[in-house]
Amino acid sequence: MLASDLPTYFNWVETARDYAQNRIPVRLGLECDWLPGCEQWITELSGKAEWDYLIGSIHYLDGWNFDSPHLLKAWEEVEVEKAWTRYWEEYSAMARSGLFDFLGHPDLIKKFSYRPHGDLRRFYEPAIDSIAKAGCAIELNTAGWHKPCEEQYPATDFLSLACSAGVPLLLSSDAHAPGEVARDFDRASTLALEAGYRETLLFEKRQRTQIRLSDL
Repeated sequence: MLASDLPTYFNWVETARDYAQNRIPVRLGLECDWLPGCEQWITELSGKAEWDYLIGSIHYLDGWNFDSPHLLKAWEEVEVEKAWTRYWEEYSAMARSGLFDFLGHPDLIKKFSYRPHGDLRRFYEPAIDSIAKAGCAIELNTAGWHKPCEEQYPATDFLSLACSAGVPLLLSSDAHAPGEVARDFDRASTLALEAGYRETLLFEKRQRTQIRLSDL
């Protein structure tokens, strides 16, 4: 979305709120790509509206959109270990920036099932340490079950480590169509409970509210 499209987006949200008439909450949020040197832009963006939340996500590494199925062949030309190392370095930097209310799909880098050999906790642990120190939350994103990796974001090991480190969690379906809203939340709730979580988060005007997973 171009910056010039923001007024249209704000209008859509207001229209939805008017239509909902408080029957359901309609929140104003934005998923923001973390790119080198983006900090000032994100800071300016945060003042452009009364946001309910800003999400930090990584889809690009040095200009390469590793998330795109149209660029899948590029995965055959990169060193997976280096790509993962670069991804998690940037994820930690994104957490340390303190610009976001929560961080999106933590291990999106695995989307097409390209994973390095060995114990992946060597990537998870430093990132989780940065997230915990920053006091940021992460999402349990159910969209991964419907991607080539066939696994939620983040992996179960990451989720358990994040819980042990005190990193707050919220559930997200990453819906790109109305029928995907809250998809697999029952499965996600069970997984979160198994990882040790007892609560999830809601956001309003960039303030957190905790609700018990068992109440969903």
